[in-house]
Amino acid sequence: MKRAVSIALAAAFASGSMMAQAYEKGDFVLRLGAVNVDPDADSSNIDLPGVPTLHTEVGDDTQFGIIPMYMVTDNVGIELLAATPFENDITLNGQGVNLNAGSTKHLPPTITAQWYPRGGKTGWQPFLGFGVNYTVFFDEKTDQELDDALGAILGSTTASLDLDDSFGLAAVAGMDIPFAEHWALSLAVWYVDIDTNATVSTDVGDVKFKTDITPFVYHVGIAHRF
Repeated sequence: MKRAVSIALAAAFASGSMMAQAYEKGDFVLRLGAVNVDPDADSSNIDLPGVPTLHTEVGDDTQFGIIPMYMVTDNVGIELLAATPFENDITLNGQGVNLNAGSTKHLPPTITAQWYPRGGKTGWQPFLGFGVNYTVFFDEKTDQELDDALGAILGSTTASLDLDDSFGLAAVAGMDIPFAEHWALSLAVWYVDIDTNATVSTDVGDVKFKTDITPFVYHVGIAHRF
């Protein structure tokens, strides 16, 4: 996904202004396409009896993005990043340990205020933005590998996973490259601060740790200006 974004960005810069399209005050732009969440996860130490110190690793996922944006002025827009629910696998890693721990689904709506330096001018439309993210975790599940490991280490017979919702800052950079009067190739990358407190509950006690997910989020798609 990251390579595809890089190639598309390079092609966009090389092509320059393909067809006339100016973003102006009152325009509504809808961006649709693939959105990839690529976590750069780290966690506090997870200490279990007789096991090396563990940390979490969170896998990536790609979903369908629905990204509306409204131009407040010729140069300032407000955008909402939304998508169908992401599902990420979680593993526990340590010295000699690589354990499938579980999975979670989440929705990470992100709202940003964006600056369009070429607003009001025809051609490609780059933008930079800053805002906030609220991530809702749901449908958390432990993996059988983790259940078996906790049974062997702690003597537990049941296990469940819970992740707290997260609120944090976000930044975005991207551009729209017009290929028709109202249509453009849309490219963007966000950096999102997502921290969550995780709890693995068992019938013999709980294991708590903090996970810093902080993913890069990549978007490739199309944009339509209304």
